[in-house]
Amino acid sequence: MFRSNNIVARVFQRQIYTPAPGTSVHCARRFYENLVPSCTIYDVECPDHLFRKFTDDGQYLISFSRNHQDLIVYRPTWLSFSCKEEDCDAHDLPPKSKRFESFFTQLYCVSLASCNEQICKDFFLYMESNQYGIFATSTAPVPEAPATGGAIQGVPFIEKMTFHLLRLGDGVILDEKVFNNDFVNLTHNVGVFLYDDLLAIVSLRNQAIHILQIRDSGNLVDVRAIGAFCHEDDELFLNSNAQCMALPDKSKLPQLPENHAQNGLHHSQPCLEDSFLSGIKQRLLSFIFRGIWNEEKDQSLRVQGLKKKFYFHFQDYVDLIIWKVQFLDRHHLLIKFGSVEGVVSRNADHHPAFFAVYNMETTEIVAFYQNSAEDLYLLFEQFSDHFHGASRNSLYMNFISSPSNNIHALEQLRCIKNKANGSSQFVKKMLSSLPFSCQTQSPSPYFDLSLYRFDEKLISATDRHRQSTDHPIKFILRRQPYSLKFKIKSGPEGGSTDGRTKKIALFLFHPFLPLALSIQQTLFLQPSVVNIHFRR
Repeated sequence: MFRSNNIVARVFQRQIYTPAPGTSVHCARRFYENLVPSCTIYDVECPDHLFRKFTDDGQYLISFSRNHQDLIVYRPTWLSFSCKEEDCDAHDLPPKSKRFESFFTQLYCVSLASCNEQICKDFFLYMESNQYGIFATSTAPVPEAPATGGAIQGVPFIEKMTFHLLRLGDGVILDEKVFNNDFVNLTHNVGVFLYDDLLAIVSLRNQAIHILQIRDSGNLVDVRAIGAFCHEDDELFLNSNAQCMALPDKSKLPQLPENHAQNGLHHSQPCLEDSFLSGIKQRLLSFIFRGIWNEEKDQSLRVQGLKKKFYFHFQDYVDLIIWKVQFLDRHHLLIKFGSVEGVVSRNADHHPAFFAVYNMETTEIVAFYQNSAEDLYLLFEQFSDHFHGASRNSLYMNFISSPSNNIHALEQLRCIKNKANGSSQFVKKMLSSLPFSCQTQSPSPYFDLSLYRFDEKLISATDRHRQSTDHPIKFILRRQPYSLKFKIKSGPEGGSTDGRTKKIALFLFHPFLPLALSIQQTLFLQPSVVNIHFRR
């Protein structure tokens, strides 16, 4: 659409030309080739907080206190100052403008954690339609806790974990959901997924997927729990049958002495936990069985196929546990199954894993794949946007670069595939990111691969700490003239004086403003070095 790189010419062209249908947002985002955070204020005077992220609508900056007790919320504002000279750009910024308060206004500070709990600093979800924030606090995990009450052996134990629903406009806590004697992996939002007003929480220790609904009134309402039972009345049905089995016809029973009755000999009833597999495991095994059964029409071949593919691996299927889950839409979940060793291991890529698509309404497994399945990878490559499960109400999250919507991202993926040693290992590596963690990618246009090239080993849209470097990260135009537009550098302007200390960097980009924070941290809890990058 634009024939010139000059921003004034582009504004005139926007008034004259009409973009092709469905491309208006992409054309508008090309203005970010001219509007860049080219000015940097190094080592800003700011509170010693743990800065988490900007909300997806850019209205709030979330941070936590160093003692993991308080939530501090800021409103991004734009720097403003007066200048008496004609050419203000040629002069340095006034001293007062080099403070954190010149760019952000503190709205409130709320105490979330109790005396024995701490805020989970790596967890935060945002409901854009209502401007609700979801936070979590928990007690310290116990690594080697005994498995009691049907819990999974080897999974850590947390005595109390609380999810807080908070209205970010004024900091009012609207509702809370408490999990006792459980474990939910909250690192980078792994164990929780938000889709519209539905919230899925994966209990690793008790192997249950808790589905909650966030009402407009600010209430967290239990919808269903998927795990031991699938239908809401499964537990009632099994308990009623167990009672019938425990109460046979008395006329056909031999009369026992009174002391035997008092000893409780006739009060025995079957233990449901020992008698049945969980509901979700029953659904999974039956789907695998039917799939193998329908592969052959000949009865003898069916039996042979079941022996080799089902019964031989039966115990392996039974031992699978739920690792992770995400919404595909309001009715379907993508569930990742694996071994217990894969949950507690830091590198789960080396452990076998399986993916299942589960319909919550019909309680059926509708698809099942191994983590080396080529057909699942093709779906991932062609429809990767669908796996992100972005909310329909989100304005900016729908434009994150992916292989299915960006030719440059697709070329990068195929380049990695060509360099891979084997197809199977490549597919496993790519599918290891499924299910995607919720709200862990920045929608900033500066990460749009159709606009800029940058070193993705040093910076990317994914919300992760990365190794800090002393040289700046370059953002180069993807189109002609392929020029360097701006640089982002973490840490002091002159570089680090101590080269032996390992440093990590976190980059927080605003969703639509030319504004970013670079935060350099050390592993020894020293104060962070915060730089502000903005357009002057």
